[in-house]
Amino acid sequence: MEDALHGQGFGSRRECRGLVRLGRVSVAGVVVEDPDSDFAALMGPVALPDWAFTVDNLTWPYRKRALVMLHKPAGHECSLKPRHHPSVMSLLPTPLRLRGLQPIGRLDEDTTGLLLLTDDGELNHRLTSPKWHAAKVYRAVCRHAWASEATQRLLKGVVLDDGPQAVQALAVEPLDHSGENTVLLTLGEGRYHQVKRMVAAVGNRVDALHRLRMSTLELDPNLEPSQWRWLTAEEEGALRASVRLD
Repeated sequence: MEDALHGQGFGSRRECRGLVRLGRVSVAGVVVEDPDSDFAALMGPVALPDWAFTVDNLTWPYRKRALVMLHKPAGHECSLKPRHHPSVMSLLPTPLRLRGLQPIGRLDEDTTGLLLLTDDGELNHRLTSPKWHAAKVYRAVCRHAWASEATQRLLKGVVLDDGPQAVQALAVEPLDHSGENTVLLTLGEGRYHQVKRMVAAVGNRVDALHRLRMSTLELDPNLEPSQWRWLTAEEEGALRASVRLD
């Protein structure tokens, strides 16, 4: 049981042993008394996706790899060592922070919307690498009216200041009915300030930016800003399959 608690972010091995010895851990409603007990054996016939334990009345699902979605609010940095604003990690419970979750791609401090976090390094790499074509969809509210010429230029590709090769949008959809200068942009990679710099390259400016989707996953409309949840098994399976991870 000590190993399970430690792996899920409930403290050092010594702290996890202490939790068990103090009677603060239970499995299937039964208090665990031995820190060296086999968690899998305690779960009995319960299948792995449904494994869980309780610490101090907090029921926690067991995950070999953690993968959660967060509705990122403005005013938070996607950094473990933020400089000017709180880290998005401060919005997650302590066990998720302690087990080493990392944001999958970074959103600027003032950008809101879907942010995925995981401790699965390979999944993180594939979802952020242009090689695997994990599309990201953003809603950008622009300073000026959106011109049809800007759409064509972004689809053809614009050169940014960090490299000679043109960067293309996968899709550009102006939202004329919105009453704002709003456009949906779909990108296949995630460079530093990429949406803002691409929009600037076609003579406009982003005033507000919100990420709606990454690969197969859309932001849960039931999540308020700053709220998070685990991905379902179906969501995680589809996301992993999209980048050819079983």
